[in-house]
Amino acid sequence: MSLDSHIEQAAGIIAAARSSETADIRAFFDEPTNSVSYVVSDPATRRAAIIDSVLHFDPASGRTDKAPADAIVAYVREHELTVEWLLETHVHADHLSAAPYLQGIVGGQLAIGRAITRVQDAFGKMFNAGSEFARDGSDFDRLFDDGDRFAIGDLACTVLHVPGHTPADVAFVIGDAAFVGDTLFMPDYGTARADFPGGDAGELFRSIRRLLTLPNETRLFLCHDYKAPGREEFVWETTVGAQRTGNVHVRDGIDEEAFVTMRLARDATLSAPRLMLPSIQVNMRAGKLPEPEANGTRYLRIPLDSF
Repeated sequence: MSLDSHIEQAAGIIAAARSSETADIRAFFDEPTNSVSYVVSDPATRRAAIIDSVLHFDPASGRTDKAPADAIVAYVREHELTVEWLLETHVHADHLSAAPYLQGIVGGQLAIGRAITRVQDAFGKMFNAGSEFARDGSDFDRLFDDGDRFAIGDLACTVLHVPGHTPADVAFVIGDAAFVGDTLFMPDYGTARADFPGGDAGELFRSIRRLLTLPNETRLFLCHDYKAPGREEFVWETTVGAQRTGNVHVRDGIDEEAFVTMRLARDATLSAPRLMLPSIQVNMRAGKLPEPEANGTRYLRIPLDSF
């Protein structure tokens, strides 16, 4: 799609979204994983979506902790919200999803981008998951295609496929806000890595430029913040305009070739995320933990020398 087509599409998306109520947005920052989850709700109908929830996991002890998810449950109950959607922007490599746990308490359809099947295929092989692991996305309730529209109460929502970090990344445009997952970080920190299986720095650049064709005042809600050097506070909300003028990796004037060169060089210096192996094998199954074995204990696999 040409840049002009993206601009025209972006204008249409925002116009459609703004025809509905403005969303109430509550962020939940999880400092151990530097992750941000969101509850997005329609003030008129009190219908809501939960985006990118977190389940704690301690790799030293193998213990899980539902405290981040329970904080979301408490908020949903306090504000008497009805959860319609549990949305995942992608298969996270830095934390386990709490979506199945939340679904069992507050309900909602669990959804992700349709390209999840590419991630499932790649990592299903890596973890030797066997034929019992469905690689067709059927662990999720809904698979979104690029341009799909849905609703949270009366809030109009549009799905954008934004691959590059992984093949399956999507962004959700809701009202004057976009939830962009791991494509972008705060302007002073830059952009996501693109060296996971199926990642592609060129695709990431084009996906980001697509997001940046949204109007400058569009609010962008991020999945992570790591505090750039010199910044004292964690921040996870910015705007398209701020990204276009100030992002250290992909502001206006930086072309694809320069971005790809930078991204490849930077990614070569990065170690694997601390929770990558437990996170991916759980999240590729829509956050479902492995079934207990004969002794009643659940086990995760750690492939050796695979990265």
